[in-house]
Amino acid sequence: MVGASIGRSCLYKKNFPHANINQAVCTFRTNSYADPHFLALFFQYPKTIDRLICGQNASARPNISLGDIKNFEVLLPPLPEQKKIAAILSTWDRAIEGTEKLLANSQQQKKALMQQLLTGKKRLPGFTGEWKTVTIGSLLKEAKRPVEWKDDNFYKLLSVKRRSEGVILREVLHGTKILTKKMNYAKSGDFLISKMQVVHGASGLVPEHLDNHHISDSYIALRAKNPEKFDIEFFSWLSKERVMYHKTFLCSYGVTIEKMTFNFNMYLKENIKIPPTVTEQRSISQLLNTTENEITALESDLSRLRQEKKALMQQLLTGKRRVTVD
Repeated sequence: MVGASIGRSCLYKKNFPHANINQAVCTFRTNSYADPHFLALFFQYPKTIDRLICGQNASARPNISLGDIKNFEVLLPPLPEQKKIAAILSTWDRAIEGTEKLLANSQQQKKALMQQLLTGKKRLPGFTGEWKTVTIGSLLKEAKRPVEWKDDNFYKLLSVKRRSEGVILREVLHGTKILTKKMNYAKSGDFLISKMQVVHGASGLVPEHLDNHHISDSYIALRAKNPEKFDIEFFSWLSKERVMYHKTFLCSYGVTIEKMTFNFNMYLKENIKIPPTVTEQRSISQLLNTTENEITALESDLSRLRQEKKALMQQLLTGKRRVTVD
């Protein structure tokens, strides 16, 4: 009823332990006209929350009163229909909850695999031999492919997200709209580093669908010196580990972390440990890619289920669509 969380609500279930609340929370029970599960869904409906927020009192700290709650109008179908609607939507809730658990498990599995496979603590079947310590500069080289600038052309500008979340198409701009005319082509398989954001994990591999797009001079593109001996995709996975974040921090300088400057030459001298053969490197990358694809599929399923529930709520909680009660 107070502050930034105005309108947030839930149904307190019977199997929950006893708990205390403060004056910022209103609790109520339903009478014989309303099903508590239906009412809980009604109050979680985004338009209901918007109505509550619009009705808040103007003060230094936003709030709604008990009177506001008591006088709040609720659209109620007959009780049997309320229960049927609640049962229908609870099916989606169970599916969402199950998918969320699968997603959390897959994310934990991926995290554990990365910690084990990228450090040599766990080896894939058939691989032996000691991992070797080498410098980054002995494995990777910078790739520069200058763009022949034309103001009349359109440029597909790439960006690298923080926290190792990948390379994306930021925007497509006409040449006259771009102030910095120094541009390079990025190729599929390039490992991009943002000079200004690398301490925040802004690095990643260019996917196939972004091949031949453009990067400004604030990005460094790296390729394997010898692809037959070193897998650039393995390095991309390795770069997501905390130890690699720390290396980029050690190779940067500045007063605040938001304005640190990356020393690329120092970075090339940093040591990393890698599997002795490119075959093992690729096998590790493939297994982690499979795990990542499973996570992406689960995220897609979760998004679809949430959208389906939202669409159903818009239909069932407003009376636009009625359900048949046996």
